[in-house]
Amino acid sequence: EGDRRFDMVVRLSDTLRTDIDGLSRLLIPVPALASNTSGQLGFIALSQVASLDLVLGPNQISRENGKRLVIVSANVRGRDIGSFVEEAEAAIATQVKVPAGYWTTWGGQFEQLKEASDRLRIVVPVALLLVFGLLFMMFNNLKDGLLVFTGIPFALTGGIMALWLRDIPLSISAGVGFIALSGVAVLNGLVMIAFIRNLREEGRSLSVAIHEGALTRLRPVLMTALVASLGFIPMALATGTGAEVQRPLATVVIGGIISSTLLTLLVLPALYQWAHRRDEEAA
Repeated sequence: EGDRRFDMVVRLSDTLRTDIDGLSRLLIPVPALASNTSGQLGFIALSQVASLDLVLGPNQISRENGKRLVIVSANVRGRDIGSFVEEAEAAIATQVKVPAGYWTTWGGQFEQLKEASDRLRIVVPVALLLVFGLLFMMFNNLKDGLLVFTGIPFALTGGIMALWLRDIPLSISAGVGFIALSGVAVLNGLVMIAFIRNLREEGRSLSVAIHEGALTRLRPVLMTALVASLGFIPMALATGTGAEVQRPLATVVIGGIISSTLLTLLVLPALYQWAHRRDEEAA
């Protein structure tokens, strides 16, 4: 006779799961022997083909990439994940002896943080290059483009100071806030430098154009800064769901706008006069 395949599905109660003797007496159907002409199934006890014992063990065996995996979860509060992982890795290296063939990897939010950080290392330089390229195309002048571009470090200084004052760690949402902040900072400088250039084209001297341009553009620059900063105040004070993402972003934008506005109004006119003083002397 040809080979036959028999499948048996046994549903066990919780009581029977811990009864070793009862499990040992379970009957398993086996194919009929060649001498058995009736063709009926035979049965043997489970203890005849297996040894049963009750021991402690995992309720499941997880695998990833063909390798066994054990997951240890933890919640981090009151500090950033990056410094926690660094401290935990140092503690494991000094206090835990990992057997041969075992290794540890960090996943979850830390893995996402690492991937986002790698992307930001590409996105931030590309965004800054695009901003500078657009400034150069608008002014058709490298000098004026660099002057407006100085608003970005002015803004970054205020954003970092705001994070430090609120004791908020640098995170991915804060990095996104720095990118958004760069656009607002450039806009303030762009408004002022463009107006000063127009005054000079009308025939005014360098000092007069700078003085009149700074006073005339004071209100638009302050209005732009106030609208942007006041709009982020609810996010900066958020305490509900998603506050851990909203607060760093809003804090960076508010602090950066304040420093960028002050430095744009006070420092940028002086930088413009210093950069174009030779042009005035040559004229």
